[in-house]
Amino acid sequence: MRIGVPREVAGGETRVALTPNEVRAFADQGHEVVVEHSAGERAGHPDSEYGAAGARPATRSAAFAADVVLQVHLSGSGGAVGSSDTSDLSLLRPGTAVIGLANPLSHPHGVRRLADRGVSAFSLDLLPRITRAQAMDVLSSQSSVAGYRAVLIAAARLNKLLPMMTTAAGTIPPARVLVLGAGVAGLQAIATARRLGAIVHAYDIRAAAKEQVESVGGIFVDVPLDISSTEAAGGYAQAQKEEVQARQRDLITTAVAASDIVIATAQVPGRPAPLLVTEDMVREMRPGSVVVDAAAAQGGNCALSVPDQTIDVAGVAVIAPTNLPAGAAADASRLYARNIANFTRHLVADGRLRLDADDPIIQDTLLSRDGEVVHPRVRELLLAPAEGL
Repeated sequence: MRIGVPREVAGGETRVALTPNEVRAFADQGHEVVVEHSAGERAGHPDSEYGAAGARPATRSAAFAADVVLQVHLSGSGGAVGSSDTSDLSLLRPGTAVIGLANPLSHPHGVRRLADRGVSAFSLDLLPRITRAQAMDVLSSQSSVAGYRAVLIAAARLNKLLPMMTTAAGTIPPARVLVLGAGVAGLQAIATARRLGAIVHAYDIRAAAKEQVESVGGIFVDVPLDISSTEAAGGYAQAQKEEVQARQRDLITTAVAASDIVIATAQVPGRPAPLLVTEDMVREMRPGSVVVDAAAAQGGNCALSVPDQTIDVAGVAVIAPTNLPAGAAADASRLYARNIANFTRHLVADGRLRLDADDPIIQDTLLSRDGEVVHPRVRELLLAPAEGL
């Protein structure tokens, strides 16, 4: 097959879908790989590395004319901040398979545009949480990078040191970090802050989170709520009623006020991120403290977050990055490339795409085929407005 890798054009995106190592593996298997000029430069991979790995340099149109197109953000899907441009859709040929991130449960109309082009679109956002899919799990690998980066950004902005430090001039106590949300990003944030020497508390609505938080050195904020129905299939948090969210906010106010850094990572697939940190909570924090809202791309956990901006609220910095993995483009791309390459190999048999309708990996990720939106949940979302008229 011919595999195409276009350059990412979403605002602030520095990653590339395929690195030279993965290009070499595909080339060794007999596939032809075409990579758009400069596609990997921002991730530290010049065109010469791709050429040495067996890829052929190509124009953008040639990259999109491949049998399989690999991207970080699917063109025209609108699934990432700064990715609303639809001009690349005209470059896609009917019958092409396009693989990447689309955030389709929040942007279903982007899937309709892809279906109209006649492509088979796969969204790695929707991979099932099963053992066979672990090596393809883009969300986990990129969330891990995001959690790490969130702590570094906060530590660089904080007006204090994170570890306890004993000097001839006295002892400096460790900083206090609060992590909201104990998914992959949150757990990595906890582990990173602990490695830097901070005291780390964490909160998550899911019952299973307490043991996970403690396993990476965090102290769980034990909130006396009925959390028996807070975990959906696959281990994801699910949306809660507004009164439950309000009760959560009341109960974590003290923890926020006592923290030097708050890292907010709580997200619910296909829904706006839950509001956990109010303006009043931020104003209760000490001047010089930091809030990093890692859920900003989904609306944010903090009421004051402005996507991709840093604002000052009574001396507290509220930082709302929407693409944390892009800040570590080399390693984030390395992980992403392994995930997407494993997924692509799963689809290929005897040099051809194999779309087994009984395979849960394909069932859950296939968005469109033969001009139709085929993913049940996305179809429901597209039909919902008409039903409400």
